[in-house]
Amino acid sequence: MDRSRRSDDRKKDTREKIALGGLIVKAGLRYEKRALLLGMLIDAGERARASEAERERLAAIGTKAFSDERE
Repeated sequence: MDRSRRSDDRKKDTREKIALGGLIVKAGLRYEKRALLLGMLIDAGERARASEAERERLAAIGTKAFSDERE
């Protein structure tokens, strides 16, 4: 049972990482350097945690990008 659960956990983790990588591609950042991507994410995370307005602004951008995908 424990081995099966670990395998399921690894599969879930892998699917999540693939989905997150897809967000990088969707944002048009596929060919950027990893250090730049990480820096951007760290900066955005800090700004989103510091300001609810910034969090809402970034969420609105993401929501629009997802809705544009469906059209």
